[in-house]
Amino acid sequence: MKTKTAILILAFFYSLTISGQGKITITKLNSTNLPKNLKYKGSIKEAIRWTDKFGDNIVITSETGEYQSKSRKEDTFRDAELFAYHFIIKKDTIVQIWKVYDFINECPVEIEANFINNTLQVTDLNDDNIGEIWLMYKKVCHGDVSPSDMKVIMYQGQQKYEMVGQKKIVMADKKTYGGDYKFDKAFIDGPTIYKDFAKKLWDKNIMQTWGD
Repeated sequence: MKTKTAILILAFFYSLTISGQGKITITKLNSTNLPKNLKYKGSIKEAIRWTDKFGDNIVITSETGEYQSKSRKEDTFRDAELFAYHFIIKKDTIVQIWKVYDFINECPVEIEANFINNTLQVTDLNDDNIGEIWLMYKKVCHGDVSPSDMKVIMYQGQQKYEMVGQKKIVMADKKTYGGDYKFDKAFIDGPTIYKDFAKKLWDKNIMQTWGD
């Protein structure tokens, strides 16, 4: 009985710990095992923890979901927000390194502002023992089949890299819309290995699906 219990505990532990690209090992967290004095807005989408040259790191992504717009009295107008935070834990002190914030407001039709599933990750592509943090999300306010806006954001330390464009839609007549993207100056001037990794993320998540 003790052996079976030990196996179950080990299986649970390994289910929470996964290896990122480039020898960074991350541990998945939830609201119950985050530091109590960690401050964030919204409901947690994902939370991860790892150690690198900077120390003990935590990244949280969170969303509000849609809610009634405070700036409009009509019930049909809604807002939605999303957030991402990077903290470094130093003994009993929490230091916020950066914050990402985006939103849709006063939307009278379909609204979304959501992180894309299974895209939060930490890499060390240049092997400098500093994690590269990757986030990916989509947002839109539309009443038709137009594609959602999509972003890939990467941070290394406080340096931000951004890739912006739209998801791709395939119509009934096989014509496609969207799918284009642009790199910001940091990506353009940065290492090719970063752009290549960003393109792989984009291609993997490019297609618009409904209700995901």
